[in-house]
Amino acid sequence: MPKIDTVIFDVGNVLLDWNPRHLYRKLFDDEERMEWFLANICTSAWNLELDRGGAFAEAVRELVLRHPEWEREIRAFDERWHEMIAGEIAGSIELLARLKRREVGLFALTNFSREKYDATFPRYPFLREFDGVVVSGHEGVLKPDAAIFRLFLERYRRQAPRCLFIDDSPRNVAGAIQVGMEAVQFTDAASLARDLEKLGLLEPA
Repeated sequence: MPKIDTVIFDVGNVLLDWNPRHLYRKLFDDEERMEWFLANICTSAWNLELDRGGAFAEAVRELVLRHPEWEREIRAFDERWHEMIAGEIAGSIELLARLKRREVGLFALTNFSREKYDATFPRYPFLREFDGVVVSGHEGVLKPDAAIFRLFLERYRRQAPRCLFIDDSPRNVAGAIQVGMEAVQFTDAASLARDLEKLGLLEPA
């Protein structure tokens, strides 16, 4: 197996603890009602279209027209979006720093709204540590589409077998493997550290 010289991180739920429930638990007293709202109004599929590059203002306007009784909650998805981030996943940020010291190529490849990534970038210094970033909202294509992985490889002149991709989504991990990358599913920082050590990217702590 070629030596891995490039590590590519997903951002949401690998490096940042993002979950709409962090916000919506402040807006709902009833957990079941909140889950219904997230399953039927501001759905994962609706959010993915924002990650593809859709404009928040237009998406919110259309959804409010369809569901005016939920206007406050729908508008919160845009206006209070940063409250969906509980903060950095500390153990992952420490691994990022350790890899940086090993002079490994460090990149990010993330499904992320263009607007919200641009607003998030100044808030978290680790996002400036990457050698390059591919954001779905900037490119108009989402993981696990092979096109976004190939775009990364071409833009940064990387060889797929020498890349390790880390993501919390099994579908995205499978997408990376399909284009020839090594890939691991993120569950927690301790497990990721063990994966990185097995691949020779980190010395045991």
